[in-house]
Amino acid sequence: MARDRGARSARWRPTRWGLRRRVTVSFGLVALLLSLVMSAVTWSLVTPSLLREGRAAALAETAVDAGHLDTRLAGGSSLGQRVLADLPRTDATAAMARVGDRWYASAPTLGPDILPAAFVEAVGEQHVATQRVEVDGALYLAVGMPIAGRSTSFVELYDMTGTQGAVRALLVGLTAATAVTVLIGVAVGRYATQVALRPLSRLNTAAADVARGRLGVRLQHGGDPDLVPLTDSFNRTVTALDHRVVADARFATDVSHELRTPLTTMLNSMQVILNREASLPASLREPVALLADELTRFRVLVTDLLEIARYEAGDQLVRERVLVGDLVRRAADGTARRPVTTVAQDAADLVLPLDKRRLERVVANLVRNAETHGGGCAGVEVTRTATGARVTVDDDGPGVAPALRERVFDRFARGPGADSGGVGLGLAIVLRHVDLHGGTVLAQDRPEGGARFVVDLPADPTD
Repeated sequence: MARDRGARSARWRPTRWGLRRRVTVSFGLVALLLSLVMSAVTWSLVTPSLLREGRAAALAETAVDAGHLDTRLAGGSSLGQRVLADLPRTDATAAMARVGDRWYASAPTLGPDILPAAFVEAVGEQHVATQRVEVDGALYLAVGMPIAGRSTSFVELYDMTGTQGAVRALLVGLTAATAVTVLIGVAVGRYATQVALRPLSRLNTAAADVARGRLGVRLQHGGDPDLVPLTDSFNRTVTALDHRVVADARFATDVSHELRTPLTTMLNSMQVILNREASLPASLREPVALLADELTRFRVLVTDLLEIARYEAGDQLVRERVLVGDLVRRAADGTARRPVTTVAQDAADLVLPLDKRRLERVVANLVRNAETHGGGCAGVEVTRTATGARVTVDDDGPGVAPALRERVFDRFARGPGADSGGVGLGLAIVLRHVDLHGGTVLAQDRPEGGARFVVDLPADPTD
């Protein structure tokens, strides 16, 4: 149960965002916060101002109309609907007047019943009052004021549709501005992360090159004083690593050279003993055979170590124009001790600038790997590609599991067939020699079963 809960918690654990996404989202959130604050401030300042201006204009117009009504009444006109309708109103929708308990209105549809009682009472007590009222879904501003010297209350209604439209347009504009600001913030954040992470991208590329063994890589700070400590530290580290690798490679080269002389002596002595194997007692023949096998493996190990040491020491390619098909045929057939090579018709005359010794070693190691670990070499094929040449080596073994297809090229990597011999350096040497040529080598499945190693060599190499 505890294991199940742990598995579920690991499965549901949230994925941590990368630096680029975090910075971009942060810029977007800051832009959203700033735009919301600015929108709130704008709303709080502009909306009351619009309402105040509308109310002030309505009060001024109502005062003018009330003066006209007072003049009419002073001239002997009797209060009624006609008198109210003839008032020179500007923006007012309707006018109403109250004398005692009786109301008169310029529009029968807008009567005193729409006015709140508190508003009517305030105007009746000779106060100027304003009140927003809603009639059939439309909003009006009611402005009431007394007519001086008369027991008359005068009320005008002003349509607030225009003010509502302005407030609504302001809301839409602020919302759109907020959205645009957030998008700009996200875009700026993304651009800022690209600029800020560009040195890290160069550092990552340089570190990857160093991991592939290219120790001549160095970083440039580009005049940025903030990058000087990082680039100097990286360059010092790579320089120290380069010196260490070269020193180790020279040591391995020296040791390998020193071992070759006694090893050659032991191999020659063993060959003399094997030539006289028939005269040896039966009890010694098996130990001698085992010793001969171990000496052979030791010779392969010393040769491979010497090859690796040359690579680490920066041994350069010696390119010359090579007929690829013939070179592969000699190396493959000679290693397998039987014809195993097929050269496609379009690749029969293919000539590329290659290092003969290294390419022969690549083909020989792949064929030896197939013979030793892959149940025998099933065939070697040379074909022409759009970019150069391809060498394919097939075997009849169990194949290479997908999880091991990159690890098989590591030093001293040994697969399921390790019991059949080998020291685990052959494919590592293949990878390094192919990489020096600017090519690639991949382990794949053979359609008929077994493993397939594919080497692609470019026609236009770049050292």
